[in-house]
Amino acid sequence: MQQQRWTPEAGCKSVQPYAMADSTMPTRQETLGQVVEDILRAGQSVNRKAICSRLLVKLDGVGGTEMEKHYHGLLALVLGRE
Repeated sequence: MQQQRWTPEAGCKSVQPYAMADSTMPTRQETLGQVVEDILRAGQSVNRKAICSRLLVKLDGVGGTEMEKHYHGLLALVLGRE
């Protein structure tokens, strides 16, 4: 199976995923979209291992318990344990 690499076009501006009002939590889709975007911008293939790795890095750097729950839930979703 052949995989295609995604490369951002010059002048392509991404939307700031966490430019939210006050303490509004990002949705699962927004967080996973940001994780996938990070992986693609790094030139890596998007797979479960890469997604879990990025989520764990984000989980390690999070400060609030709500965000911890958010990332734990996403990890459970990706690993099929939800």
